Amino acid sequence: MKVISLDNPVKVDWFFQQGYRLDPAPYLSGALEARKRLEAIPNTVRLDSVTAGYSGGIFNGPKFSRLYLNDPEHSVPFLGSTDMLEADFSYLPRLGRDIATALPYLEVEPGMSLISCSGTIGRMAYVRPDMAGFWSSQHVMKVQADPDKIPSGYLYTFLRSRFGIPMIVSSAYGAIIQHIEPPHLFDLPVPRFDAQLEQRIHELVEGAAHLRAAFQAGLNAATRDFFNSVGLPDLIDYRWHDQKPDLGFVVSGVSTLTLRALNFSPRAQLLIRKLSSVEHRTLGQICEKGVLSRGVRFKRIDADEAHGVPLIGQRQAFWSRPEGRLMSRGALPAEVFANDETIVMAARGTLGEREVYCRPIMVTGAWLENAYSEDFLRIESGDEDVPGAYLFALLRSEVAFRIFRSLSTGGKQQDIHEGLRRQVPIPIAQPNDRERIAETVRRAFRDRDRADSLDDEALTLLTQAVEGAEA
Repeated sequence: MKVISLDNPVKVDWFFQQGYRLDPAPYLSGALEARKRLEAIPNTVRLDSVTAGYSGGIFNGPKFSRLYLNDPEHSVPFLGSTDMLEADFSYLPRLGRDIATALPYLEVEPGMSLISCSGTIGRMAYVRPDMAGFWSSQHVMKVQADPDKIPSGYLYTFLRSRFGIPMIVSSAYGAIIQHIEPPHLFDLPVPRFDAQLEQRIHELVEGAAHLRAAFQAGLNAATRDFFNSVGLPDLIDYRWHDQKPDLGFVVSGVSTLTLRALNFSPRAQLLIRKLSSVEHRTLGQICEKGVLSRGVRFKRIDADEAHGVPLIGQRQAFWSRPEGRLMSRGALPAEVFANDETIVMAARGTLGEREVYCRPIMVTGAWLENAYSEDFLRIESGDEDVPGAYLFALLRSEVAFRIFRSLSTGGKQQDIHEGLRRQVPIPIAQPNDRERIAETVRRAFRDRDRADSLDDEALTLLTQAVEGAEA
C-alpha cells in the first residue's frame, strides 16, 4: 500500500495537472518532482515540439492480425516490447511481408527511440543502423526526433534518464495490464542545453549503436566462418522448419540412457551425423577438465547497489542491458560466478519457439562481474586448444540450438539430458582457423562492452547538465 506522507502533501493544483487522477502513482514515483525540476530549467521545451514524422513523431500502432513466417524472402524481423531489448537479433520472430507492408509506419528507422507502452512500461531501446527494415508491434511506442531541432541520441538519453523514465511510467493507466498512449507523452518537458553538449551526447549514443551493430555482425561472421572452416557450409543458413517433420520414424539400438522419442528426432540426428562427419571431439571430452553442469542453488539475499551483485536469470540474460536483482556478495557461493569465456546456456524451460531454452551467451569482459542463476548450463572448455569463444560460434547457431532442444528431458519444465549433452560432436577446425574464429567472437564482445560504456557516459553527461542547471 502506498501512503502519501504528511511531510510532502499533494497540492490541489497537482490534481488538475495530472488530469484529476486519484491513484498515488503520479505523486509518489518522483514524476511530478522531475517535471517541476525540468520546467524550472531555462529553454525547456515540450517533447512534441522536437519530434517529426508519422503522427507528429510520437506514435505506436493499432492491433492487427499477425502471420509469422520462416522464409526471409516473405517476412521481416518483428519486434515486440521485449524483443527490442535483445542484444542479438538472430532469434527474432518474422512477420509476413504482406502484413508488414500494409502497416508501413510500424517500420522502425535508425535513430528512433523505442519505448515499451504496454505491460511493463518504460523499457527503452535506440534503433541502431542494422535494425533498418525491422517492424514493431503496437506495444512499442516510437519517438522520432526532428533532426533540425534536436539530436536523436540526446533525446533518447534524456528519455531513459532518471528524469525521463518516472514521467513516462507515471502516465500509465489500467489495472492488470498497464498502457500509455502517445498523447501522454506530448507535453513531457525536455531540457535544452548548449548545442555542443547535446551533439556530444548524441555522438556517444550513435557510437554505441554502431558498436552494437558491429557486435551482431561479428557474431554472425564468426558462425559463418566456423561452418566454412570445418567444411560444412550447407549448415550456415540451416532452416529447421524446411525439413521433413519428425513423423513415423523407427529407431533401433535403443539403450537405457533414454527412451524419449524427442531424443531420437530424425532432423536432429541428421545434424549430429553431419557434425560427426568431420574431425570432431565430443563436448564431454572438451569439458573434461573444465565445467559441463548446471549451476548450484543458493539462498537469495537482496542488497543495495553499493553491496550487491547483479543476478542474471534466463529471461534477461539475452538483453543488451539486463535488469538483474542485486544479491549480497558475501552470501553468494563462488559457483554462481563464471570464468572468462564460459558459455552459459538457458537450461530450464519449455519447447516454445519463442522461449530462450537452449540459447547461450558467453561470459566475458564486464559480464564477469555478474552472478548467474542455477538455471544455466555452464559450459567451460578444459582444452586450451578449443577456447570458449570458438565453442560459442557453434553453440549460438540454429544447428546447435536444435540439437540441444532434442536432448530435452522432463515433463512441463524441460532440462538438457546430462548424458546426451556430453555426446554432442564439436567440429574442430585447423588451429589458425580456430584462433581467427575465437578472436572474431572476442572482438564482438569487446564492442558490446564499449557500447555500454558510451551509453553510460552519455547518461552521465546528461545528468550532470540537468543537476548543474538547477544549482
